[in-house]
Amino acid sequence: MPIILIASQKGGTGKTTTTINVAAELARLGGDVLIVDCDKSVESASLWAADRAQDDSLPRVHAIQKTGNVREALKDLATRYNQVVVDAPGHDSQEMRTAMTVADLMIIPVRPSQFDLDTIPGMVELIETAQDLNPKLKVVALLTQVPTYASATEEDEAKEFLRDYPQVPLIDAALKIRKVYRDSIPAGKGVIEMANSSAKAEVQVLVKEIQSWL
Repeated sequence: MPIILIASQKGGTGKTTTTINVAAELARLGGDVLIVDCDKSVESASLWAADRAQDDSLPRVHAIQKTGNVREALKDLATRYNQVVVDAPGHDSQEMRTAMTVADLMIIPVRPSQFDLDTIPGMVELIETAQDLNPKLKVVALLTQVPTYASATEEDEAKEFLRDYPQVPLIDAALKIRKVYRDSIPAGKGVIEMANSSAKAEVQVLVKEIQSWL
């Protein structure tokens, strides 16, 4: 079954937010979903899943922590669950590199800021190396924390920058700056389970796109 890797060379890009919301929507659709939390310094995804497990009304999302060389563990876990979503550390790491050698799809969350965009050339080098070992690996970029005010130009500028890197195509979905993404976390919910139709639509569009890539 597919392994979806959420990874970046930079912290603060919305990696874990993307992970938990993708997992929640996949679970709502009936998937047997496992989050593999590889970020031992924070463990945010594992804590969210534990909070979620306290509410029997929510579709279950399983979680496990794995660090170091996660290649063989991910291969094994992919035989046991419908979808495996991997939350890699927010930096270049053994976990990210070894996960890339078995993942089906890698999503790189990128904020529309120059500091985030500057990580893309280095990611391209890692991707090309990983694809030599794992030819099935597909990679996309996802804009996160996108401003919602009408006069914002950052999103268009980021799109223009990413056009120079066809190895990392930008998907249509984008996650905007919305308070509901933070509010959903203490209850172990995704925004699809909150009363915010705009955020819900963003995640549902994202998951539909993910499914089209797999």
